[in-house]
Amino acid sequence: MKYRLFREQQLNCDIDTAWTFFSAAHNLSKITPKEMKFVVLTTFENDHIYEGMIIDYYITPLLGIKMKWQTEILQVDFQKSFIDFQKKGPYKLWRHHHEFIPNENGVLMKDTVDYELPMGIVGQIVHSLLVKKKLEGIFDYRYGILETLFNKKNK
Repeated sequence: MKYRLFREQQLNCDIDTAWTFFSAAHNLSKITPKEMKFVVLTTFENDHIYEGMIIDYYITPLLGIKMKWQTEILQVDFQKSFIDFQKKGPYKLWRHHHEFIPNENGVLMKDTVDYELPMGIVGQIVHSLLVKKKLEGIFDYRYGILETLFNKKNK
């Protein structure tokens, strides 16, 4: 069964700042909960995102189990959007569409994650018991960090 997670957040910065931050793979560890032990393994000469870019990670998503995860950047529309897609990892499907929409207050950022777990009905049970809540917690954590990084002037 396919699932969708959608989030949006207003960032009080310009599009250059938002794009530079979110399109740099090394910043992912800054917005991921520490207990997930997220480590970007790929080294880059520069961190400019491009279509076909492959990024390897270690992550500990559940129950302390360390896993390798590999994503590919499928689409880049400079300073508007990009899509990362899991090539290898814990999901049967993981497609994360990042959108950036400039407005009078800065940039509205939207995340749409389409995902599916392996193992059919067992995956659906694991989703309802663990994965859904875990993903929501990861994106809640991310929201809080981004509020601190980009919106602290309004507090």
